[in-house]
Amino acid sequence: MSVSRRDLFKLAGVGALVSALPSKSSFAAAEKVGKMGAMLPPPKGNRVVVCGGGWAGLTVAKYLKKEDPNIEVVLIEKRPNFFSCPISNEWLADLVSLDFLSHDYNQPAAKYGYKFINATVLGIERDKKRVYTPQGYIEYNYLVLAPGIRYNYSAWFKDDKQMAEYARVHYPPAYIPGSEHLALKRKIWEFEEGDFVITVPPGAYRCPPAPYERAAMIAYVFKKNKVKGRVIILDPKGDIAPKGPGFRAAYEQLYLGIVEYVPNAVIKEVDPVKKIIKTTAGDFKFADANLVPPHQAGDLVWMADLIAKDKDGKPTGWADQDPITFQAKADPNVFLVGDVIGGVPYPKSGHMANSQGKIVAKIIASRIKGKEYKPTLPDNTCYSMVNGDPQEAIVISVTYELKDGKIEPKPKVINERSKALADATYEWAKAIYRDMFA
Repeated sequence: MSVSRRDLFKLAGVGALVSALPSKSSFAAAEKVGKMGAMLPPPKGNRVVVCGGGWAGLTVAKYLKKEDPNIEVVLIEKRPNFFSCPISNEWLADLVSLDFLSHDYNQPAAKYGYKFINATVLGIERDKKRVYTPQGYIEYNYLVLAPGIRYNYSAWFKDDKQMAEYARVHYPPAYIPGSEHLALKRKIWEFEEGDFVITVPPGAYRCPPAPYERAAMIAYVFKKNKVKGRVIILDPKGDIAPKGPGFRAAYEQLYLGIVEYVPNAVIKEVDPVKKIIKTTAGDFKFADANLVPPHQAGDLVWMADLIAKDKDGKPTGWADQDPITFQAKADPNVFLVGDVIGGVPYPKSGHMANSQGKIVAKIIASRIKGKEYKPTLPDNTCYSMVNGDPQEAIVISVTYELKDGKIEPKPKVINERSKALADATYEWAKAIYRDMFA
């Protein structure tokens, strides 16, 4: 294998491995990746490697095997267990248990016949159709990248990685499953008094209603525990969206004096040490916070060099894929699915990722069979809990239509909160969990 030093760095990724190491160590690590042997023997038939075991990746893996049991499917995920971000706001408020959100990867892999590998992807070589893990490389015929999101702290702190890490550890965003959620829950339940600030990311981000639902759930906890505190939402937008009337009604009728919504609060500076945020709507000091930086497509899409560029040639931060087939524009053998995608009016949600995963599975299976398949458009449903006692929720459902070459959303919103919608929230979650795991 003959690759340049630059190629080796690219092979080892722009993310966790190389950026965390000194220069010589980085080169040595990248060189080691480049010399790795095969982890699996070459595919005998068609092998699809799915990187990312979230809602999209799990759905693609299962439905590929259902479409054609002869396809060899390999799912690679760095986390040993599945933790659901959808419904995690309810868990923060103690409305559901951790068991409700947690699932194991081995059961669906054994049931549907795909191979689950618990490993971190170190590199991707599209020209050789290889994915590198610490145990060696895996060859593929088709590659599906579904790594979710990453945080863009450089928008706040430029190259100051120490400050970014300080903010992440002390004021975790909790938009990526794991320890951040545990830390945020502890903060909420131990909060005694003062202002608790939530920052809404600018542009596209994972689960658009999530910060507003989270604010309602934190306010519910403060109200229940008689905490002398406020939840301040700093939103760069001019108004809450989606489900604005439903959230505003909840804030005014259930949490008056507890929730303060601040529109047009574009962040100019964040100082997590001094606990102050400067915005276009004023400066805000905080006692504690849920600091959520801008989001981007996950590291693997950057590693594969499949990020879209704007008219000036700068990265948009999101994947560059065909809006109908989800194929990478630069590589028809790679599919980009879930929260990584850009350039289409799809929200980055669990339901949407599950819906896209089924479509991508049909496209790949049809292509392997040499058959034509006319893809359908995905759909989305998103419930938001706004009250904890009694439990009440609101909802948005969206279908999409292709008109004059453009994808147009057709939303239906119920902003009147109700217990029936709270019950439907959990039934929706159980149904999707069954779809991915049972």
